[in-house]
Amino acid sequence: MKILALDTALNACSVAILDGDNVQAHVHEKRARGHAETLMPLIQDLMKSCGTQFSDLDLIAVTVGPGTFTGLRIGLAAARGIALAAAKPCRGITTLEALAASVPANVSQGRPIIATADARRREIYAQVFSDGQSAGLMAPQTEPIALPLVAADSFLTMDEALIIGSGGPLLAAHPDFDAKRFQISDLDPDPDAILVGRLAATRPIPRPSDGPPAPLYLRAPDAKLPGGKDPAPAGEPTDRS
Repeated sequence: MKILALDTALNACSVAILDGDNVQAHVHEKRARGHAETLMPLIQDLMKSCGTQFSDLDLIAVTVGPGTFTGLRIGLAAARGIALAAAKPCRGITTLEALAASVPANVSQGRPIIATADARRREIYAQVFSDGQSAGLMAPQTEPIALPLVAADSFLTMDEALIIGSGGPLLAAHPDFDAKRFQISDLDPDPDAILVGRLAATRPIPRPSDGPPAPLYLRAPDAKLPGGKDPAPAGEPTDRS
């Protein structure tokens, strides 16, 4: 299966083209801004470098959040546009799934994985996953949430865990954080498109009736429309088919 995978949800611009287990082309560059100007030229350059046409693709994969409002919209708009123009299915993968999947089994060592992202306003996005890396599987143990840092102790109730993502240092700064029970990972805090594509390959191919993947918002965005209205409701669901 040939997959074009994208991520612009947080602080990176990541694109990968995969053919089965083979990574044909890949770019993962740190970028807090400028995703809109960077993404499509990156895609075009990578497609050209490996001699791939959009018609050759079997699936488009993209992160759907949680993340920044603007970053999510850029990645989703590109993925939806390519999928529509090339008549290809499009699969959404959450940023927290992709982060949890980046933890090797020898690093997690059987511990639960808490995938996090800095949500600003003294909140983090967080979700707990079981360590199934040795079997090539990963199962969510909780729903993704937007967690106020003041309530971190009510979330960190397991005996031990490995914490990955940009929310980790914020949790570690909490007065009640127990460093003996919880380890902060130094792995990349941004999703890599390679893992986005590999996760998408394990899921059923979306049907035309499923519609395009939708952004996962766990709270209302900071930006407001005229009149103070939110651009989208908090908790807008993502495609999970």
